[in-house]
Amino acid sequence: MDSYSLKSVFDLPQPFQSCFSFRYFNSLQSECFPTCYHSDVNMVISAPTGSGKTVLFELCILRLLSRSISSEGRFIHVKGSLKTIYIAPSKALVQEKVRDWNQKFGPWGICCLELTGDNESYTPRNINEADIILTTPEKFDAVSRYGIESGGLSFFSDIALLLIDEVHLLNDPRGAALEAIVSRIKIISCNPKMKLNPLAQVRFLALSATIPNIEDLAKWLLVPDQGIKRFGEEMRPVKLTTKVFGYAPAKNDFLFEKRLQNYIFDILMQYSKGKSALIFCSTRKGAQEAAQRLAQIVMNFGQSNPFIKSREQQDQLREASMSLSDKQMQSYILYGVGYHNGGLCHKDRSIVEGLFLKGDIQVLCTTNTLAHGINLPAHTVVIKSTQHFNKEKSLYMEYDRSTILQMSGRAGRPPFDDTGMVIIMTRRETVHLYENLLSGCEVVESQLLSCVTEHLLAEIVQLTVSDITKAIEWMKCSYLYVRMKRNPENYGIKKGISADRLEKHVQEICVQKVNELSQYQMVWVDEDGFLLRPLDPGRLMTKYYLRFDTMKQIMRTPESCSLEDALRVVCFAEEIAWIQLRRNEKKILNDINADKDGRLRFHILGDKGKKKKRIQTREEKIFILANDCLTGDPSVHELSLIQDINSICSNGCRIAKCMKEYFVYKKNFKGAVNSALLAKSFNQKLWDDSPYLLKQLPGIGMITAKALHSMGVKSFEALAEADPRKIELVTGRKYPFGNHIKDSLLSLPPKVDVKLTEMESHTHGKSKLVVTLTRISQSGQSAKRHYADMIIGLEEDNTIFFHEKIRVDQFSSPYSTTILVPISQGKQTIKANFIFEEYIGIDVHQKLFFMKEISSDVILKRNRKQASFPPPEEIFVIEDDDRNLTHIPQEETSTLSKDKEESNSIPTFDLLNEMFEEGSTPNMILLTSKIFKNILIFTI
Repeated sequence: MDSYSLKSVFDLPQPFQSCFSFRYFNSLQSECFPTCYHSDVNMVISAPTGSGKTVLFELCILRLLSRSISSEGRFIHVKGSLKTIYIAPSKALVQEKVRDWNQKFGPWGICCLELTGDNESYTPRNINEADIILTTPEKFDAVSRYGIESGGLSFFSDIALLLIDEVHLLNDPRGAALEAIVSRIKIISCNPKMKLNPLAQVRFLALSATIPNIEDLAKWLLVPDQGIKRFGEEMRPVKLTTKVFGYAPAKNDFLFEKRLQNYIFDILMQYSKGKSALIFCSTRKGAQEAAQRLAQIVMNFGQSNPFIKSREQQDQLREASMSLSDKQMQSYILYGVGYHNGGLCHKDRSIVEGLFLKGDIQVLCTTNTLAHGINLPAHTVVIKSTQHFNKEKSLYMEYDRSTILQMSGRAGRPPFDDTGMVIIMTRRETVHLYENLLSGCEVVESQLLSCVTEHLLAEIVQLTVSDITKAIEWMKCSYLYVRMKRNPENYGIKKGISADRLEKHVQEICVQKVNELSQYQMVWVDEDGFLLRPLDPGRLMTKYYLRFDTMKQIMRTPESCSLEDALRVVCFAEEIAWIQLRRNEKKILNDINADKDGRLRFHILGDKGKKKKRIQTREEKIFILANDCLTGDPSVHELSLIQDINSICSNGCRIAKCMKEYFVYKKNFKGAVNSALLAKSFNQKLWDDSPYLLKQLPGIGMITAKALHSMGVKSFEALAEADPRKIELVTGRKYPFGNHIKDSLLSLPPKVDVKLTEMESHTHGKSKLVVTLTRISQSGQSAKRHYADMIIGLEEDNTIFFHEKIRVDQFSSPYSTTILVPISQGKQTIKANFIFEEYIGIDVHQKLFFMKEISSDVILKRNRKQASFPPPEEIFVIEDDDRNLTHIPQEETSTLSKDKEESNSIPTFDLLNEMFEEGSTPNMILLTSKIFKNILIFTI
């Protein structure tokens, strides 16, 4: 396209022209401009990284916003009515776009909302009011799995535009979540109920690096011919040369990456042509060590240092060195070498970025997050190893394709360079993968088949799939179906299969998966095997984003589930199945299990019940690491094992929370209590009997906790009574450290007293048990909300007969409930456990012995004689989804109760069957447990 046919920013309506800082769109943007801005057709665009594709997203957003321009040319915005969803493979890329688009669209009142693992402070209201939601595939999949229960269906109906960045992510294991999202949107958009909503006409725009099978993506996203745009290397502003070098593997992944440092200098000398270079390393420490190695090499060159070009450059570096707070960086930059990572303070990062942009620092070693964020291009990019350490999975993994392309896209600096160089350093056996990737020859396949059970269940739970026909329709909405027809052998299907036979194969997959889910009570199937309905275990598995095999492990747990049983479920969970038992770890694990100091709560035992001398499996390794960590003072200090522990704790907390809700649903008292304790133990990395409970408080680390322990301060109560001056003396800290430590107690939830009282009166053969909760201290200064589970059960029968989730800092104190129990012979023990959701060591446990038999069918009512507060005037509902109080007028409470009975939340205990036998009044408040939505009704 010649310069005369380039589109101008002035081709846009006047309100939109301020979006762009340039006057003319480049040739790629100009060619796509009419389709992006003057039509609503779906598009898929394949072009090299760095060719200006992001502007196409913005043109499509402006097309959507143009519906809000009045006939007088004014922009009239209705908040959240037309939603754009932007999906990118990494949090860094999402956060970059949030900053950019808030700056561009914010002045018009457009609300951009980040949905990533780094941002958990959103509510359903935030989502409903957002105009642009920027998210990662996994997070959006999780958030959008509750379409019916939490008002998400209305949020879905407002989606008018779906933007997919780096759509070739489909080729990675993480691509299944992206595929599930698009399939969900496609099938819901076809729902007749949606025909008057923006979702019915939802528009897709997907951008990709150069790939050979763009037509498959177009077919999946329903893109017409005019919406398919393919651009080659001619669109790249600078010509890119790529080299892939293969190296022999080392003993382990860590040593391999470290060894590559020895080759970087020679590569720079041969290919960088004396120009700027970025060295991408997988970790912060790796970037620091690479810079150190290069500085050591050029130090021996003296005045002939190849990274120092002039005396002026040397003076600039010497002056900048004095301004840096990082001691190592001060010495490295004197040789023209620096490093950049999240561990540097903001001031140091800014100085290093400025020096690199000016060319004073010629070589910058950095982590891959820089590829997604700050715009620091270089002539040469070196990717030191194609693997990175995945903290969640606790092992080395190949980079996502999109990450490699992002890093490669930093090569070449228009207008300073007309060429760029990319060097990829990898193992010999993976050289061909990256050659194909960079040349655009890598075909994008589907990764959905390996986890189709989990994603199908999510659709059944959301009610988007209500029968087998809908399940098959959902499968046909997937990219998997497109690729099955094109490349059947890759998915275990014979080549040359007919269309009819392929259709039947898809039906067989759906029926097989549904039968598996039905077998494990995840879904209900009617007698004809046609209608599908979610069951409680399936809802929980979907809610906590668990794998099918993990949920089966939970369901197989023995009824009298102990804390150790619950911990073993986590050890066998598929979510952490990638943790490996390495040969060099066995000795330390054996020593930990020997436990000569008696630190561990549980041990790996052999056949004769003695401590096992040799750890042989990864499950045993996980069990030992978890026990060591939860002592509060782990003996493990190796980086790889610490990373394993972090993965075990983060996944273990989620799995244990699911276990707790599953056991509450099963009315399993021991299982629910032990799982609740395990969940928060993983969260705090402490057992409830750890001597270092004070580590939970802000400002108290291991050293301070040990110092306090030495002076006999082991509990929150002891800390409250301790002398702050003595704390300073023991910890070796100055005034007012002791006061600050005591102030940290304000972060704790208020203390609660639980009383169980047996009433003497008997009515209709039933005895009364009164449960009273009383706050005996107020909340601290923190605005944080505190929650607890009230679980009351029968010890002998291991049965729960009351459970409720309570917001501790807001219930009316005292809070009194009467339970009517049938009178019968025999000794029975009632246990009441008030278990705080977050903190260890402050739970309340009470027992009451009955010479009666307790029925699991009980009646709960408000005991007005026992309560010290007047009849309720207002009722509030706490919803765990947004944890906001929603006011409900008293006249609407009957409607609420009806809606709650009709909803599908779990578990709903039938507490009303004998209510009116006691002659209760019609305006009695009923308490029902709904764990899935965690709703509690109480008076203020």
